[in-house]
Amino acid sequence: MLDTPSLDIVCLCADWCGTCREYAQVFEALQQALPAHRYRWIDIEDEADALGDIDIETFPTLLVSCGGRVLFAGPVLPRLGDAQRLIEVQAEAVLRQAWPSVASLGLPADQQAAFTQLAQALHAGR
Repeated sequence: MLDTPSLDIVCLCADWCGTCREYAQVFEALQQALPAHRYRWIDIEDEADALGDIDIETFPTLLVSCGGRVLFAGPVLPRLGDAQRLIEVQAEAVLRQAWPSVASLGLPADQQAAFTQLAQALHAGR
């Protein structure tokens, strides 16, 4: 059986957002449930420089990447089961080398580039 790939899972939130505060507990439980991955919580106001040109429209937003390649970038509901399934599906896709196309991510080209830049910077900082 193949090892589970280590993914970078980043939650982009804001301290003033009630849903984000609710999601913090889910994000912590996700880390405990799937500890093989690397997790990072980024407050978009405290770490605005790290985000570059990323436009966050809905909180919380997750970035899931592997080796600097974006697998998923978008809003999530604060439900542990949904987050776990999202991560498991992305890890399975990496094992199959089923890298998503830009179109399948549903992001405008500038946002795809911005999320990719963040994913690559986080990967390089390992």
